[in-house]
Amino acid sequence: MGNSQRVIGFYDVPMWKSIDEEAWAIQQCDNCQEHRYPPAPICQNCLSFDATWRTLKGTGTVVSTCVFHKKYFDDHVPPYTCAAVRLDEGPIVVVNLVDPTPEDGAIDKRVEILYERHEQGMLPKVRFSA
Repeated sequence: MGNSQRVIGFYDVPMWKSIDEEAWAIQQCDNCQEHRYPPAPICQNCLSFDATWRTLKGTGTVVSTCVFHKKYFDDHVPPYTCAAVRLDEGPIVVVNLVDPTPEDGAIDKRVEILYERHEQGMLPKVRFSA
C-alpha cells in the first residue's frame, strides 16, 4: 500500500509553505476581496489576476462529514472522519476531523484548525472548538 502523498501544483506552493509554518494562508483577491481555495491564477468571482496570501483565522463550521472504514493508505488507519468545513473566510475545505463525532452529529458545529506532523511536512486537521 503506502502512505498518502501531498499533491502540490504550481499555485499551491505558498499555501503548503504556510501550512508547514502552522499558519495556513489562502489567496484573497485584491480587487473584490473574495477568498479563493484552491489556489488559482485568477479570481473566480471577478477574474482579477491580483491576490494576496492571507493567514486564515483558523476557524470554521462543519457542513458535512464522511467516515472512511476502508484502508486506502497506511498512514490513515480506519475508521477516520473527513469533514467539509466552511472556513470563516468563506471557502470550503476538506480535512480530517480528529475528534469523535458527538451524539447529535457534527453538522453546524464550530471547529478550529490544528496541525499534525506528516512525513512530508505538516497537515491541517480540525477539532471541535471548546
